[in-house]
Amino acid sequence: MMADAQAILRSWSPPIVVNLTLFLTLLIYARGWIRLHRVFPNLFSFARLAAFAGGVFSLWLAIGSPLEAFDDVSLTMHMVQHLLLMLAAPLLLLLGEPLLPLLRGLPRRVVRRVAGPVLRYAPVQALGRVLARPAFCWLVAGVALIGWHIPAAFELALRSDGWHEAEHITFLATALLFWWPVVLPFPSVARWPRWSIPLYLFLGSLPGGALGAFLIFSDRVIYPSYAAAPALFRMTAFEDQVVAGALMWLLGSVVYLIPTVLITIQLLSPMAEHEERYIHVRPPALSGSRS
Repeated sequence: MMADAQAILRSWSPPIVVNLTLFLTLLIYARGWIRLHRVFPNLFSFARLAAFAGGVFSLWLAIGSPLEAFDDVSLTMHMVQHLLLMLAAPLLLLLGEPLLPLLRGLPRRVVRRVAGPVLRYAPVQALGRVLARPAFCWLVAGVALIGWHIPAAFELALRSDGWHEAEHITFLATALLFWWPVVLPFPSVARWPRWSIPLYLFLGSLPGGALGAFLIFSDRVIYPSYAAAPALFRMTAFEDQVVAGALMWLLGSVVYLIPTVLITIQLLSPMAEHEERYIHVRPPALSGSRS
């Protein structure tokens, strides 16, 4: 096992473009967060910064770290990668309230000439309203999860770097959409009453649970590439598949359960009806901020 793992690591090289992009994104966010924290210390707290940094770190683990070297020889490692992209990274990034810090972190010229006009463009705003509908968010996330785990699509992603990158982008993009109605980062407007979100999360956990159960209880190795891969971690391909399915089912369920419990407690709180959910901050693109 060690010889195979060492050989795989020697053949792997860090994705420079990916890692540089993640570093620059965190740098831009931190620059904007520092500026906003000085004015709104409660809204843009250290917890927001830590959440966004944790999201970027999760992305790095998934697509920029040595974990990526093992995704085509171990379904368990591949599943960890997918869980980071679909659960940890998007949830943490959205908890960081990313829009305003990223806008404030960019040079003023870029915000005024590029980002601002794009965000104010009517078709973009109309598309945003469609993408923010919870039913649409749930549907595309479920379709992406099940669709990419169909054996033909999964094998295609294993054989092609381009399709593998498309798979990762799809998982991250649809997961950001899925978690958007749950977190409601600025400038979100709730489309469904808050009491419906626990049900939304329960329904959202069903595709992953079904996929995990299928991998666990299947009587054969679903993805042929793993049957022919070297046996890492002293597991056969079938055992590797069972562990991957258990991660998808159990870990995924826990991640969905935590916000469900927190939102339910919030709804049952006697002060819930008096608490204000939103703090409106004027977008920096319109407030004449200096870079």
